[in-house]
Amino acid sequence: MDLQYKEIQAFIKEHLDIDTTQLLLKKPIFATISNSVLAQQIEGYKVAQRKFPSLLAEGIQFPKKLNLEQTSSEATATYKAKLLQGKNFLDLTAGFGIDAYFLSQSFEEVTLVEQDAELLQLVTQNWKVLGRKATFVDSDAESFLQATTAHYDVIYIDPARRDHQLQKKFLLEDLSPNILELQELLLKKSAKVITKLSPLIDIHYLLHTLNNITHIEIIALRNEVKEVLVIQEAASSLEDVEIRCVNLQSKDPILSFNAKELQGTQATYGTPGRYLYIPNNALLKSGAFNYIATYYGLKKLEVNTHLYTSDELIDNFAGRILEVAQTHPKQIKKKTHYNIITKNYPLSVAEVKKKYHLEEGGTEYLIFTRSVSGMELLLGREIEK
Repeated sequence: MDLQYKEIQAFIKEHLDIDTTQLLLKKPIFATISNSVLAQQIEGYKVAQRKFPSLLAEGIQFPKKLNLEQTSSEATATYKAKLLQGKNFLDLTAGFGIDAYFLSQSFEEVTLVEQDAELLQLVTQNWKVLGRKATFVDSDAESFLQATTAHYDVIYIDPARRDHQLQKKFLLEDLSPNILELQELLLKKSAKVITKLSPLIDIHYLLHTLNNITHIEIIALRNEVKEVLVIQEAASSLEDVEIRCVNLQSKDPILSFNAKELQGTQATYGTPGRYLYIPNNALLKSGAFNYIATYYGLKKLEVNTHLYTSDELIDNFAGRILEVAQTHPKQIKKKTHYNIITKNYPLSVAEVKKKYHLEEGGTEYLIFTRSVSGMELLLGREIEK
């Protein structure tokens, strides 16, 4: 390892707080690397510290910002890896290879397909640094899938969700590759097909658009939904599709139910009792608003208010639990700090803060919402799990 390389690596680690836009305006710092590539490596290192710290080995190089934005975190990739095992693993849209690195650890043979030749070269080099073997193929997903005669235990695909103008796309037919057109061929080439989709995708839309779904995983990390994972197998039934809501790095239990339960459950409604329940965002993303009430034996505040209540504590709830008391706007002390929540209420958090001269913070919650009896203002404290 030459001296220049060591100096570059030391510079990157010592200048993680540098303004990389200013770095681009300066004269070249090193003879063997441009300032733009240097800035790319600094930004990449910072993302890696946050998203996949265990892969920060000496010699790892990072791609452009867009490739890093689309990369899974180590936490979500590790969770997905626990779901899989077999002999042959194929990633049709390898990207920076983070998902493939973790998901393929329980497979004997690994194939990574990537149509960006420069990115594929980078991934090939990084896997060598990390001591992992794979077959690397420079191709687009469609061409490879049509040409290959191999059969895989698992095919993984993460379609691009931006067009050539970098505009975000959400409908399945607008993604690249178009998985609606490929799904029949995918299931001929593999026993199991796993597709990673945007956290904004609609679950009902998926259930009625894709065929042969067996599972849908809604994966949140610290209550932020990161991705929706669709698992397809040749033999499946729409009513038997399992939907699983996961909130990683939290104490929330995993809640799962089938599509029939999602669509056929009815809730009961009531006014706020002693405890108020706020589902985590993975659970809310599922749209299982009535199922939450019946599963936990809770009352829903109102048809369009996705908050739940009981007089007795249900401590295994997948979300936050507040012990509350009804109050009134006149009882709010001016400029006192509260954690403010608005649900099915005509004012946003910002508008509430302005109207009542409030600031956010402290240990108490103010919940502005609506129940079957009308507008509600609740004061509460969170119960630690």
